[in-house]
Amino acid sequence: MPTRASFIDHTLLNPAARKQEIDRLCCEADQLGMASVCVNPVHVPQSASRLARSATQVCTVIDFPFGASSTRSKAAQTRIAIEDGADEVDMVINIGAAKDHDWKTVEADIHGVVAAAQGHVVKAILETSLLDDQEIRAACECAERAGATYVKTSTGYLGAGATVHAVSLMKDAVGGRLGIKASGGIRTPQQMDAMLQAGATRIGASAGRKLLDRSESV
Repeated sequence: MPTRASFIDHTLLNPAARKQEIDRLCCEADQLGMASVCVNPVHVPQSASRLARSATQVCTVIDFPFGASSTRSKAAQTRIAIEDGADEVDMVINIGAAKDHDWKTVEADIHGVVAAAQGHVVKAILETSLLDDQEIRAACECAERAGATYVKTSTGYLGAGATVHAVSLMKDAVGGRLGIKASGGIRTPQQMDAMLQAGATRIGASAGRKLLDRSESV
């Protein structure tokens, strides 16, 4: 049975994060059995070295937090991240194209990152608080067609973050075919429980240790 910690991407995306903080993040994630550490690309080599003998994966973010670069740029960022040792990448979709309902562009943008990731896990960040229900569903469909592994609610830097409503919509859209990562503003065990019950299969949180205050059973 999976532990509570195994659902968590232990996250530190503060641009002022120092090497000792990244080491501490990796150490905690390894000791607690978390799914991954999620760090900015500059910290991928350090994290990959620190977790080389661990089951905890190294996750990084692509074109974070705006997603407003070209697909070529996102693909290049992804290739470099994989070369540096990333196991998973969380990419921000073209949010403007989603608001324009230009789903062909949204899908192509995600596919560009999927292709560059060469079989590694790709999570498409939708920034759900900026989308209406129909747009969330359509963006999920784009991510599935493009070959993403997960759809993810939020960066945590724009809008209101994850909500149970958005996670439920995403579950309805992708069923069990894609994973669902809830991220943004999840700071208590109760919030984590609500997201898991709504259908999340991964939790992104900078408050990862605080989410483990309850029993390890889920």
